[in-house]
Amino acid sequence: MDAALPIILLSVIIGALIAFIVFGSYFRKRKSEIESIARPESLNSNPKPSSKPSTTKKSQPKSHSHSHTADKDVAKKHHPLDLNTLKGHGDAVTGLCFSPDGRSLATACGDGIVRIFRLDDVSSKSFKFLRINVPAGGHPKAVVFADNASSVVVASQTLTGASLYLYGEENLKTTGEQKQQAKLPLPEIKWQHHKVHDKRAILTLVGTKATYGTADGSTIIASCSEGTDIILWHGKTGKILGNVDTNQLKNTMATISPNGRFIAAAAFTADVKVWEIVYSKDGSVKEIVRVMQLKGHKSAVTWLCFSPNSEQIITVSKDGSIRIWNINVRYHLDEDSKTLKVLPIPLSDSNGTTLHYDRLCLSPDGKILAATHGSTLQWLCAETGQVLDTVDKAHDGEITDLAWAPTTVPIENRQSLILATASVDKKVKLWAAPPHHPS
Repeated sequence: MDAALPIILLSVIIGALIAFIVFGSYFRKRKSEIESIARPESLNSNPKPSSKPSTTKKSQPKSHSHSHTADKDVAKKHHPLDLNTLKGHGDAVTGLCFSPDGRSLATACGDGIVRIFRLDDVSSKSFKFLRINVPAGGHPKAVVFADNASSVVVASQTLTGASLYLYGEENLKTTGEQKQQAKLPLPEIKWQHHKVHDKRAILTLVGTKATYGTADGSTIIASCSEGTDIILWHGKTGKILGNVDTNQLKNTMATISPNGRFIAAAAFTADVKVWEIVYSKDGSVKEIVRVMQLKGHKSAVTWLCFSPNSEQIITVSKDGSIRIWNINVRYHLDEDSKTLKVLPIPLSDSNGTTLHYDRLCLSPDGKILAATHGSTLQWLCAETGQVLDTVDKAHDGEITDLAWAPTTVPIENRQSLILATASVDKKVKLWAAPPHHPS
């Protein structure tokens, strides 16, 4: 037994050593496995802090890109000739008109309000305006000044037909103290006519001071219906001075020559009919007689306007042409009006198809022709037809009316002509005339 004891002890020691070696090897291997698993986690955890700066870096370019896009949008919307925008209309602006002195601009809006803006400074950030509410249920379609800047004739459309109203200020004897009052009395209705064209709408309303021949200088106004009739009114009294019928299925528009001698109308056909207003010795209107018919266009005439001297008419047609006519002829001797020039309309779509103009208006100096198609505004040299400038999207919608101010205004130390445009986008814009250098 004593001899076996050393052998047992040796066996225990050897077993313990073997166990130590085995377990030591196992734990080292296990530690290695744990480290191998933990190392990728630590590698993945390192980018997390760095990912924040990375995200920040990515967000910065987005911010710059957005700012740059905004700047581009602003630059795109602003045109060098775009002077200002008259905002605050609650609906589509359907008509506008400058006062004879060019210092006021009246607008007709679908929200039932006529606004008369005071244009003391066309670059002003805000404009004072007089607000005129038409009778309930009416929607102003057109407006024209009568006699002076304090009276306007408004064409208003209701379900029962078109009405005309003359709004004028009260003739009050104002004292010096009353003159200093902040608020002036609102214009009152001086005369009114209802269902002036039965139930038909009024398409255009134009007025001018009659100065031709023996005319007494009164303001005469022509209202053109969507039917075939045109009525001539006395601006101050509202008296009907005469009427004509185009007999061309339906009217497009009508206007009066600046001196009050002629009425011209564009209607369904390609021909333009012209009437003369004949005045009596006492200055009143005696009669309206048809004197000529402008023939030459191959398709419907969409718009026309007179030259400032009332001796020429400019017409535009769906046939893609502009025609300038001489109407200063001896028609009573059967002398026909003459076509002075035929110019192509320099406007086409993406396919190259020539477009027609919806409206046009000649500047008071007779040199620049402003024309529109949809939301596009274009200026042409009236003599050559050369394009002076174009704004593809002058408004965010169709342009409904345009008018030149009758006088120039100071802009950046120079005198410039001003064009106003109205649109369904509830805005009225003021534009400077483009540089004009005829070749």
